[in-house]
Amino acid sequence: MVDSIGQDPVRDDHEAASDTEERAARQLIMTLADKPEPTALSVVDAAEESVAPASTKSAPKPKEREPEVEVLSPARALVPQEIGAPSVGPGELLVRMAYAAGIRGRLITSPLSKPAKRRVLATVNPPLAGERAAGMALRAGHFCVHGVKLPIAQLEFGPGTRQQAPLVERHIHSYAWLRDLAGSGARAQVEATALRVHRMWLDAHPVPARGPAWEVETSARRVLAWLVHAPLILSNKAVRGRTLLALDKTARWLDGQVAKAPDKQAEVFGWGALVAAGLLLPEGKPRRLFAEAGMVRALGEFVGEDGGVQSRSPLAQMELLELLTELAACYRAMKKDPPSFIGAVSELIVPPLLAVVHGEGGLGNWQGAGAVASEKVAELVRASGVRTRPLKEPRGWGYHRANAGKTILQFDAAPPPLARYARSGCASTLAFELSSQGQRIIVNCGGAAWAGGQVPARIEQGLRATAAHSTLVLEDVNSTAILIKGQLGAGVGEVEVDRRSMGGARGGATRIEASHDGYASRFGLVHRRALVLREDGSELVGEDVLLPASKRGKRGKVGYAIRFHLGQGISARLSEDRKGAGLALPDGSHWQFRVAGEYTGTLSIEDSLFVDGQGRPQPIQQLVLQGMAPRSGGSFAWLFKKMG
Repeated sequence: MVDSIGQDPVRDDHEAASDTEERAARQLIMTLADKPEPTALSVVDAAEESVAPASTKSAPKPKEREPEVEVLSPARALVPQEIGAPSVGPGELLVRMAYAAGIRGRLITSPLSKPAKRRVLATVNPPLAGERAAGMALRAGHFCVHGVKLPIAQLEFGPGTRQQAPLVERHIHSYAWLRDLAGSGARAQVEATALRVHRMWLDAHPVPARGPAWEVETSARRVLAWLVHAPLILSNKAVRGRTLLALDKTARWLDGQVAKAPDKQAEVFGWGALVAAGLLLPEGKPRRLFAEAGMVRALGEFVGEDGGVQSRSPLAQMELLELLTELAACYRAMKKDPPSFIGAVSELIVPPLLAVVHGEGGLGNWQGAGAVASEKVAELVRASGVRTRPLKEPRGWGYHRANAGKTILQFDAAPPPLARYARSGCASTLAFELSSQGQRIIVNCGGAAWAGGQVPARIEQGLRATAAHSTLVLEDVNSTAILIKGQLGAGVGEVEVDRRSMGGARGGATRIEASHDGYASRFGLVHRRALVLREDGSELVGEDVLLPASKRGKRGKVGYAIRFHLGQGISARLSEDRKGAGLALPDGSHWQFRVAGEYTGTLSIEDSLFVDGQGRPQPIQQLVLQGMAPRSGGSFAWLFKKMG
């Protein structure tokens, strides 16, 4: 039996629709059958469009507005039919069309009946466990956001009040903390804390407004958190009515705002929240049908054909999988099978996520991500129910993975995300990470997406720079321009990749070669990098080549630096000839780095930092090859070899 939560018989006077509105709604429904079905790109804002009486046959029909459809490259978008919206009959199709036209759900499903009581129709079994440490911190009286502690009593929740870092504001207003709190103890142990914070938030936000709490994605995450963890905030009778009213108002607000989301990730979350509201709130079927179609369209634009999200962020990949997993739980709570597109997209996005997992199970530091811990990644994949292997042939996702024994190579062989998708966009093209037997040897700094926690906000742009990645840099200039607010400018536009398996007397190997044009316009040079990983995982041979971008090369020389950021806990020591370095790993193994050929530059060891899975900056070292290269080009070969 499906249980309802928190029935509330109180209704606002303004919500009772007038007889005139009902008659107009029914009349419009009768005429919608002759109109094409609205899509997610042609949503009509109910506040901007009034319901008009049906026209006679002689009256001219108004010209319909054509939706602007952005054409995406084949490697950047899914074929919408692959994840099509659930098939519906003529009646449900008409309901979806009516809701898209701005008619309230009750006027579509039961225009002559009394409004249903406010309640949550079923109890969702939360599929994801939160961070117990953060939940225990809340019970002790303070938020813990990536290691930063903020006393609850000192926080101001309302719009226009003293602002925290955006990272902290999103965490609080999206109710991401509710999952952590739920996972820190039994309901009786955490309920009082949940209600304490929830009351403070409701007092500060009686109606939808402006500010960080009312960004589309933040509002959507909040609605989903309220529905998935409803028992924690609906147990108190005094708070229940206010919460249900806030749910209703926020869902209506999202109805009109979701199509205006600032980017596709926010839009996907907006549609997802509306799907959950349509499932778990009374008279929600029209909203659910409408939101399912909108979500399918948004997913088709946000997820590439290889399953990687357009922002190329492993964090965004995880967040999308979390959304789909919680939505599936909402369907199950209502004794409904999740629509096929939820399972299809989940199965599509897990292989790219696994492609950027190292030997110990944690994520690589790509596009602003920190080294998310293995336990969190494994728990999410397990909750999704998807069983698969890492992606072998990336296209838009771009992260090539090579396994050799217990050694794993990750190589960024794609342009950065397009500006409209980037949130913590990084100039990381042709960077790589290397791990062996669970120990990270070569890393990127990472963590830009967590700036504002323990990662100081002032270094956010530095963490996104090319120099914060294990690749080549010319004149300390980024291969792609780093702009404010996570955006990217001009730079790498094309990456050519060649991957092949090699044989030989010393055994087989995987060779990946790629080149980018990010320095062509400024310095007249193309950067090409070739990586060869032996099949036993004991050796990585690399070569960085600078090639003239045109036949008429520029004169003079340009400064270069090839950086290799070393994993946490690795101790490096230069060799006597200063053309190599010994690396002592925490597990007791040793690797050697050597520069091949007659190298005329210098090799040095410098300080760097690494952002771990808890969002904490950790001091590390980096090897730096640097010198001057002629504008006619140059070649620099190097080797990492396991010595024991």
